[in-house]
Amino acid sequence: MSAHQQPATRGRPRLITRERIAEAGIAIGLPHITFVGVAAAIGVSHMALYKHVANLEALKILVAEEMFQRWQIPQAHECADLASYMLRFADSIQAFVKAHPGLTPYIIRRSVATESMLAKIIGHQAHIAQAYVLSQDSARWLLATVAFHCFAVADTVYSATSLEPLPGVDQEAEKLEMEAALVHGVRALINGAVGMLAQAGDGV
Repeated sequence: MSAHQQPATRGRPRLITRERIAEAGIAIGLPHITFVGVAAAIGVSHMALYKHVANLEALKILVAEEMFQRWQIPQAHECADLASYMLRFADSIQAFVKAHPGLTPYIIRRSVATESMLAKIIGHQAHIAQAYVLSQDSARWLLATVAFHCFAVADTVYSATSLEPLPGVDQEAEKLEMEAALVHGVRALINGAVGMLAQAGDGV
């Protein structure tokens, strides 16, 4: 969603821009975003912010979209084969989720994905299809399957590790154990999915 920008008056710079809104929202974090908080961060009233963003959900989508656009998805030239690439892609998702709590619902729900987010996803699918000699449908299936699993499980892991630890529980050790389980599960998924494509004669 694009935030409407008012023209500057009396030579003053515009205070409310999409970029400033996004920067403030990213700094605050999606789970803690409020209109009052974002408005205060950019130095305007929350009523002024309402003139640029319709409601709290639209504000969160704007911030989530900017987070997603800043995500540097690994490129195919970084890996010699498809399985290696998918492992790097999965690692990137895990790090992305860890860095941005609360983002996952805005990524895995197609109904809230913006046009620019969908364009980035489709462009990535086309890039991988060409790089590893996959059909568009196979690239879409493989990337979507792995991404959905990684986003959902990583979100669960990092949501759980953010909770108050139980008495006598080593929170760091617990986090490492869950992260290891996540990595092993993702490897199994990728090996199986890439193997299915190979059996079907798709991919190299």
